[in-house]
Amino acid sequence: MSGSPHSDRTPIRLTRRGRAVLIIFIAGVTLVSLWLTVGSGALAGGREGHPPSTRAESVVVEPGETLWDIAADADPGNDPRLVVQRILDLNGMGGDPTVRPGQELRLPAR
Repeated sequence: MSGSPHSDRTPIRLTRRGRAVLIIFIAGVTLVSLWLTVGSGALAGGREGHPPSTRAESVVVEPGETLWDIAADADPGNDPRLVVQRILDLNGMGGDPTVRPGQELRLPAR
């Protein structure tokens, strides 16, 4: 006997349909795992650690200032993305982060 013991086996080949099924299966498993991860709050950015603020201060938007700038100044020790979301929620701005000079914004208490 010459060669390896597995040389008489034919390699596994996937048909076009088999490849499509495999790709759809992998994509489905990935989407479900992402959905479960986000749904469990693992990617929520740790919002559980910040209770809703009861005392809020306010700031007037200056020309050229962005909501990101305001969030970074309001709570420099925290992730600005979380502070921006808290400012949006507190001011009832929905998902629109557009601010105008002279606009008064309530800021979450630290």
